[in-house]
Amino acid sequence: MTVRAWAELLRVSALFTVPGDALAGAAAAGRRPDRGTALAVGASLCLYEAGMALNDWADRDEDAVDRPHRPIPSGRIAPGAALAAAGALTAAGLGLAARAGRPALAVATGLAATVWAYDLRLKHTPAGPAAMAAARGLDLLLGATATGAAERTAGPGARTGSASGSRTGSAAAPNSRGFVRGALPAAGLLGAHTYAVTAVSRHEAQGGSTTAPLAALAATAALGAAALREQRGPGDAPPDAGRGRKGESHRSHRPPATPASTAHRLLLTALTGSYFRTAAGPLLHAALNPSPPLTQRAVGGGIRAMIPLQAALAARAGAAGSGLAVMGLVPLARTLARKVSLT
Repeated sequence: MTVRAWAELLRVSALFTVPGDALAGAAAAGRRPDRGTALAVGASLCLYEAGMALNDWADRDEDAVDRPHRPIPSGRIAPGAALAAAGALTAAGLGLAARAGRPALAVATGLAATVWAYDLRLKHTPAGPAAMAAARGLDLLLGATATGAAERTAGPGARTGSASGSRTGSAAAPNSRGFVRGALPAAGLLGAHTYAVTAVSRHEAQGGSTTAPLAALAATAALGAAALREQRGPGDAPPDAGRGRKGESHRSHRPPATPASTAHRLLLTALTGSYFRTAAGPLLHAALNPSPPLTQRAVGGGIRAMIPLQAALAARAGAAGSGLAVMGLVPLARTLARKVSLT
């Protein structure tokens, strides 16, 4: 067993697509990253790697035919060792989530169950893409529930002011259900992207599908357009707030755009453009020539595109700093992807 074999088994180059889930979840819930967010990132990394190890263990017979170079069929890693690693990583992930509180543990448990169900039962069924989409969505919700857990446990009396907590400025700490509700739209967008990429990945060994890459390309365009719409916070005015009693528009009374809002809009546009550019090109090539290599490249592009998508989701919720921090992972992911395959 070598370090490279384990790096291939665990697909470590894809690890950089994971931390952004928790950061986007925290932003969507209106919270600043804290210790709970860090615990969510650690739990997510462990559960993601558990899924990678379990995936190769479950597919060892199929890989022996289609991809004999993989670590298990090539004999570089024993099947039992891969299964044991999956179990240990799952336990570690749940342990880290438990330290962030019971709501975070509940979400992590659902995430772990979804990962194991996908690898062992659902992967080769019509429910496979939906299961993967649910796993990504739950991962984002894990960040939303874990962030601010210490404050919620201590109660409203422990708060000293909104500057250290919610960006909404609320004096009382909302319960976990409110955080989940606030993060559901972002989880849905990330889950939809995951569904599209997973649908393409079902053809990466044999190729031959034009429909899946085209559908994923259309989904990418739709998701990019949705990400450009800024998330409405609880304190924002409703859509009709600028209308009079007779329905007339009072757009002239809206405050003018400030340099800060303009810069935020430009950042959101740039992040969304990066998402579309990363995913769309390989998908178009796979649609024009659905060979296994180009299909695999499209899947890799879809996986890498999760990083700018997470960054855009954080930025649309008002967390520009988190969005930029997530984008800082792109060069690292690109460098490692040259050494270890994403798929």
